[in-house]
Amino acid sequence: MRWYPIIRPDSLRSSAARRTEVTLAELYRQTVEAFAAAGLETPQDDARHLVSGVLGLSLTEMVTEGARVIDDEEMAAVAEAVARRKNREPVYRILGAREFYGLDFLLSPDTLEPRPDTEILVEQCLPFLKRRITEAGRASFVDLGTGTGAIAITLLSQCREAEGVATDISEGALETARGNALINGVADRLRLRQGSWFDAITGRFDMIVSNPPYIVSDEIAALQPEVRDFDPRAALDGGESGLDAYRAIAAGAEDHLAEGGIVALEIGAEQKAAVTAVFVAAGFKLLVAEKDLGNNDRVLIFVRSG
Repeated sequence: MRWYPIIRPDSLRSSAARRTEVTLAELYRQTVEAFAAAGLETPQDDARHLVSGVLGLSLTEMVTEGARVIDDEEMAAVAEAVARRKNREPVYRILGAREFYGLDFLLSPDTLEPRPDTEILVEQCLPFLKRRITEAGRASFVDLGTGTGAIAITLLSQCREAEGVATDISEGALETARGNALINGVADRLRLRQGSWFDAITGRFDMIVSNPPYIVSDEIAALQPEVRDFDPRAALDGGESGLDAYRAIAAGAEDHLAEGGIVALEIGAEQKAAVTAVFVAAGFKLLVAEKDLGNNDRVLIFVRSG
């Protein structure tokens, strides 16, 4: 995926004049040193992705074009991006977009970054959707708390006979999701609704899917600055126990699932037992439990009991 420069501060251009020539390789080295000195955990990776993104280079070009001389405008753009990252702003928020499941997604202050762990949720949903399409010729789902739309848009991109509805309480998040649906060519099969959980939903679906907020309220202050200071709190805060969203989804799922439908959820690493208990109490049984790449519990899929 190729990123294009998004930062061009006029105020910094003149200050970079008459400087010593700097090559791409040297700029990368300086950026790594700056990030290491700032105490960032992955200075090499951060430098590679940030510099390549600001300059519109592929990661391969970061290696093959190491002798390229960086001009004043590029230096100024990278300098501002580096300053933002040293302030713990995440790399992809600085760049304004992130890749998820091979697709590009714009970010906004109203959305979480789609992260690799959530790709596991998508992977667990796809076989069910495809089987449903084989059996019935079509499939439908609702994505609750869609944010960037990453889950819904990816499912639609992989299943052309599927249709989706995506909800969020944030108008800004829905605008971001709308843009991402257009970019990825699925806007004609995705309806967006503003509301909390099932408030904006009517009808029944083959699948209910969600990556809801699940952080315990009192634990948010201790999160890494990249999350605590830049992710929207509404997308993080799961209430006093971290289970508020799961209780709301479990309470409404029965009225919105088609016969044989499933509820697919991302969970926190230590929430498998608690979330399962919430859904069992609401008349569901656990069908699938999947771990993430770090061997933490990450995805649960439920069906109605009986």
